[in-house]
Amino acid sequence: MKQLLLDLGADKPQDLDTFVIGKNDELMQLLQRFAHRATSAPSERFVYLWGEPGAGKTHLLQALAATPYARYIAAESHADAFLFTPETTLYLIDDCQILSPDLQIAAFNLFNQVREHDASLLVTGAVPPAMLQLREDLRTRLGWGLIYQLHGLTDDEKIAALNHAAAARGLVLPPGVLPYLLTHFRRDMRSLSAMLDALDRYSLETQRPITLPLLRSLLQQENEPAA
Repeated sequence: MKQLLLDLGADKPQDLDTFVIGKNDELMQLLQRFAHRATSAPSERFVYLWGEPGAGKTHLLQALAATPYARYIAAESHADAFLFTPETTLYLIDDCQILSPDLQIAAFNLFNQVREHDASLLVTGAVPPAMLQLREDLRTRLGWGLIYQLHGLTDDEKIAALNHAAAARGLVLPPGVLPYLLTHFRRDMRSLSAMLDALDRYSLETQRPITLPLLRSLLQQENEPAA
């Protein structure tokens, strides 16, 4: 059973269609244009996206990274990941607020190369550009383009999205299951969706219907140390 729970940490491909939009409709329209930029390229080439942890910033950048000629760059990447190459036209830097001093220089140089060669750059951070504790020249440039706050979902929106996902696979969830899950488990949608998958599998393996006691049993095992 522990193996069932370990699947919660497995990386699954992200795409824009699986992102629950909530109050981010304008942003999603822009990102869709970036995803289909061969036919409808956005006029704005620099975008800064900020929001609280778990709002979905990494989900969106990894989804765009799956499109042609795009490159996802994590904040802990090697400096080589920040080198400009002609075949890459969309660069995606995640969690810029934790860039090391050396990588801040690399990101600054990449910004200038992107600007010179008519490519595009999307950057995410935890706070607006003006509040970033980065070198001044990089911080200033991150504020040059469009700036969007990624709004996290309310609890009601998360419950509605999870109920919709459950109904799509034929699951019937008692009223108290999802509110309990939100209170006692990680609150980002990726983790919640993964736990819904695990709950479905647990129900099938134990041949028990999905109930609040079944969820409690699964969460208890999730919190147990591996043998």
